[in-house]
Amino acid sequence: MTSVTRDDIATALRRMGLGEGDIVLLHSSVASLGRVDGGAEAVVEAFLDVLGPEGTLVVPTFGALGTITEVVRQRPDAVRSVHPKASVAAVGAAAEALCRDHWKADLAHGPDTPYQRLADMGGYVCLLGVDQDRNTTLHTVEEILRLPYLTTTAETTFETPEGTVTRSWPFFPGPHRDFIGLERRLEQAGKVRLSRLGRAAIRLMKALDLIEFCTAIGRADPAFVLCDNPACTDCVRQRAALRRDRLAQEPFRVAAAASLAGRYVEEIAEACQNTGIDRVELDALRGLPLARLKTSAIVAAVAALRDQGVGVCALRLSAAGEAFTAALTAAAEAGVGRLVMPLTDRAGAYAAAAAERGVRIAFANRALMRDVVSDIMLGLRSRGIEAGLAFSPADFAAAGENPFLASYRHRLRRFIDQVDLEDGRFDGTPATLMQGNAEIKELVSILRCCSFDGLMVLGPRNRCGGGLLDAAKALDRLLESL
Repeated sequence: MTSVTRDDIATALRRMGLGEGDIVLLHSSVASLGRVDGGAEAVVEAFLDVLGPEGTLVVPTFGALGTITEVVRQRPDAVRSVHPKASVAAVGAAAEALCRDHWKADLAHGPDTPYQRLADMGGYVCLLGVDQDRNTTLHTVEEILRLPYLTTTAETTFETPEGTVTRSWPFFPGPHRDFIGLERRLEQAGKVRLSRLGRAAIRLMKALDLIEFCTAIGRADPAFVLCDNPACTDCVRQRAALRRDRLAQEPFRVAAAASLAGRYVEEIAEACQNTGIDRVELDALRGLPLARLKTSAIVAAVAALRDQGVGVCALRLSAAGEAFTAALTAAAEAGVGRLVMPLTDRAGAYAAAAAERGVRIAFANRALMRDVVSDIMLGLRSRGIEAGLAFSPADFAAAGENPFLASYRHRLRRFIDQVDLEDGRFDGTPATLMQGNAEIKELVSILRCCSFDGLMVLGPRNRCGGGLLDAAKALDRLLESL
């Protein structure tokens, strides 16, 4: 095998466009070059030969250090930035300016850090024998965008030129990213120069171009560096954080039927965590409706879900009758302030009993025409009885009505405190959102216009399109279409 020499490396770098006075952030693998005369030291010297006394070589010095990075870090003329999470070492004319007060910056990789300063100085990012997965400057992009899946680090105590400091950093990058997936887009946009040296691929990018290009992509698509692999727990949870943030910007709150999320508490909680929906309407457990569950089992399930970060916004009965008293007791004991059940001509008695236990009740239209629903709800109001309406557009469609054009506009809008986000056809067949006759898009749009602050519940009919995650993706598409 032919060896790569210091001169070979310098020639290749100059051919790519590097020259005297340039600043380069280098991510590297010396092993990828093959045999190198002089090893990692020769690689470093070749870069310094090209950059000259007015240029600067920078390497990251956090995490697992490669041999080239270690050579730069140990040089007597190296300057190292003070930061326990994102430090760099630099050699050259701009080393002090790049590394100064890194630990004081608000973000680990953002403004007033070596990464952004290097970009502002017209510097480059060089990937020598490694891919975009090692490109730390992409974390700068994430932090500039303050992407919702980024987290705040635990507090760290460390030494600085000004003494001992304890602090943390917000919007800090975490687990897996699909930075590799950006390579083709960067190439197609002409943002990366490609070459080979020995056995290694070399990529060279203007840092500011890289940041600006990827920031524009990220503003349009906050999930731009997350993979689509459903088995990648990291990216599934990060996508969930994006959805959670997106839904938090809506005037309404989104919940899911527990039966759509799973059969058991652990399964329900995991599905919610993976979807970014943090509240459920508890309608079933272990495949059994609430009417078949003991009060103690319901109370225990509510507590277990809360322990795992999932709130229970309501208990839901699939039918009225003897189970009402037990469900009401469970709601009161579990601290769930809301009970949903089908609307009947005994609605007044149910609402009065719920009020006595401090539980608000909402009635769902099931197999009822709008006139019947309206008459009952108006009758309750005339008697001073407070109750909400869990408006089910799929049920109105199954009753032969246009849920938006007819049902919603027929004196019902004033009672709605929940919309069951389920679609269906006039024959009663369930459908995925916006694929049936329930006029879901029209209803959500008009409710957004009046800043509806009630609940939107992804109900169990959505199982026709898969599980909770599939229903949440359908909701994403619905909201994006408005």
